[in-house]
Amino acid sequence: MNWLLLNSGKCAAAFNMALDEALLENSSRLGKPVLRFYGWTEPAATFGYFQKFFEVAATTQLRPLIRRPTGGGIVPHDADWTYSAIFPPGHEWHSLKAEESYRRIHDWLRLAFAELKIETELAPCCKKTLPGQCFIGHEKFDLLWRGKKIAGAAQRRNKSGLLIQGSVQPPPLKLARDDFEAAMRAMAEKNFAVAWKNFAPDSELRTHAETLAQEKFSQTNYNQKR
Repeated sequence: MNWLLLNSGKCAAAFNMALDEALLENSSRLGKPVLRFYGWTEPAATFGYFQKFFEVAATTQLRPLIRRPTGGGIVPHDADWTYSAIFPPGHEWHSLKAEESYRRIHDWLRLAFAELKIETELAPCCKKTLPGQCFIGHEKFDLLWRGKKIAGAAQRRNKSGLLIQGSVQPPPLKLARDDFEAAMRAMAEKNFAVAWKNFAPDSELRTHAETLAQEKFSQTNYNQKR
């Protein structure tokens, strides 16, 4: 199966969320799953679509605060490695129940860490201490290293496809992000029979993302909508 590989580099927070949503909305046109790696031009925090802005604002000092198109809790983007996976309607991943796609994405990460000789595990159940904060405690099928959560994700599944947005807080080991991304690609080749094709957004997709960034994700009335 051919999958598209997109490395966006460091982008502004609003554009990062906008490009993920644009990829979801264009998923049928693209016709193939997309794995996107990206970073941040400045420290920021994203929060779940259904969270209340003023509760989030009182919890973290990171700015800007951007509402994600997916659910979940607050995610700090000051030292994390972020990725997204987008699947078109009709693809096997799109048909999975939310719990199963959550388990599968983190098992993929577990295998990537194992390829780098780092032992991690999927959380068997929940341990929450501060609700609404993604990396305080853990949920079922989060990725743990020595009992501490190091990877979480949020999802949005609709008629356009499936968007999974993930964050990895790398363990304090000598580990290069490039090596981890290479391990993710290798494990997809081995376990999902993926053949990678480098991908760059065309002008239509890029314009769509830039419009979403300017008119939605950077707007106060969107980010503070609840």
